[in-house]
Amino acid sequence: MHKDYGDRVAFYVVYIEEAHTTDLWQMAANERQNVLFANPTTDAERSAIANACVRDLKIDFPAVIDGIDNTVERAYSAWPDRLYVIDKSGRVAFKSAPGPFGFDPAAAEIILKQTR
Repeated sequence: MHKDYGDRVAFYVVYIEEAHTTDLWQMAANERQNVLFANPTTDAERSAIANACVRDLKIDFPAVIDGIDNTVERAYSAWPDRLYVIDKSGRVAFKSAPGPFGFDPAAAEIILKQTR
């Protein structure tokens, strides 16, 4: 979608609280892929994990980081992850169910097609 709509829509990843840390809820898939992070306790630690995520996943649009106080996550009910479309007036035009299984890119794209 970024490639199709990036010339008229700003795309961002908002990195929030890590869902699968080694000290809380580590998944076997993370172990196999060597994605092993302890739950960060500072903004700097969260930033380091976010940077590794962006680099390793080769995300090619801007990423911003929620503070360790999780203000953005709480405001948007974003955990473990969600897709959002925010319209030009700053209102939520689309909110997916919790991801990754609740993602509905086709529904988000309907909203994106309406942008000019």
